[in-house]
Amino acid sequence: MSLQNFDVAGKRVFLRCDLNVPLKNGEITDDGRIRASLPTIKTLIANGASIVIAAHLGRPKGEAKPELSLAPVAKRLSELLGAPVQFAGAVTGSDVTSKAAALKAGEILLLENIRFSAAETSKDETERQVLAKELAALADAYVGDGFGAVHRKHASVFDLPKLLPHVAGTLVAAEVEVLKKLTQNPERPYGVVLGGAKVSDKIGVISNLLGKVDVMAIGGGMVFTFLAAQGREIGTSLVETDLIETVKGLIKQAADSGVKLVLPTDILVAPAFAFDAPATLVSADAIPADQMGLDIGPDSAAAFATAIRSCKTLFWNGPMGVFEFPAFASGTKVVAQALTEVSGISVVGGGDSAAAVRALGFADSAFGYISTGGGASLEYLEGKELPGLTALGL
Repeated sequence: MSLQNFDVAGKRVFLRCDLNVPLKNGEITDDGRIRASLPTIKTLIANGASIVIAAHLGRPKGEAKPELSLAPVAKRLSELLGAPVQFAGAVTGSDVTSKAAALKAGEILLLENIRFSAAETSKDETERQVLAKELAALADAYVGDGFGAVHRKHASVFDLPKLLPHVAGTLVAAEVEVLKKLTQNPERPYGVVLGGAKVSDKIGVISNLLGKVDVMAIGGGMVFTFLAAQGREIGTSLVETDLIETVKGLIKQAADSGVKLVLPTDILVAPAFAFDAPATLVSADAIPADQMGLDIGPDSAAAFATAIRSCKTLFWNGPMGVFEFPAFASGTKVVAQALTEVSGISVVGGGDSAAAVRALGFADSAFGYISTGGGASLEYLEGKELPGLTALGL
């Protein structure tokens, strides 16, 4: 069943969103995830529902931390909708219950950060179910639209939908549709560009995709473990030494599978990880012992762009360098630009990648699709079963 056909007229809907936006000094620096939730919210309102929204922000680990409050999100959501959004200031309790009960059709109540409740993320199923039952009492139906959390077996994502009539929201349905295009007979050539800090975060997806893609390009901090695996000097660059042997195996797997593995040939280095650190361009074979790599060089970026433009299907997750530092943003910018020129489907895989393209001045519409869930997207591509999708029958 689609959201449009889900009967919500005169009902209270519990809507799980992903509103995990970046904050700086209490101000939202990228409202992309809030905007991505608007179509589902507007559909529910148009169809006569009142809405209780739950979402998380950061990792408060079961403690109420003021700096991770969703209050700024309530304010921004209200601005984007052009309508008031009540803020509960708590996850459960008598005040939440009374506010939810008083909602009229078209009205919205946003609960405080759901992860302020330790039961939300508990590994104890009984604890999660107690919270799920309290939340279920607030509504008549459930809509799951927090794609960035569907890989978590959390109370509001996994346990709650089992207690109420449920359906996937517009965003989750769209994310799954896009990911299916990447996993079920993708148009070829099929390429993947992976960056970010750690290889350990992406070992599973690299191994799984090496048997399915035609081209794989590796940048970001994780590339230095690849360079180290090839016996190259990496200076003081980020490296996961315990994974060097594993990465050697991945390099061999790529060769055995006939996958074109694209690694940087030049690197921008600096003496320290600092906003104003001076950038020096060196060969990937000649990183000085006292320097660290903070971005791929221009030759590498050009080679990555050529590989990207040759593909009909392209998935990108993870920046190529420390894009927050102007001197080390060019690699990510060149890769992003190349994605806008892919003739088939280009998917930006959420998280830091989505934040990077917006910070670098690209419009969301320039890409085929910008995912809201980096970790969820990667686990889907890794072939894992995602609890939140299972709970929604997807």
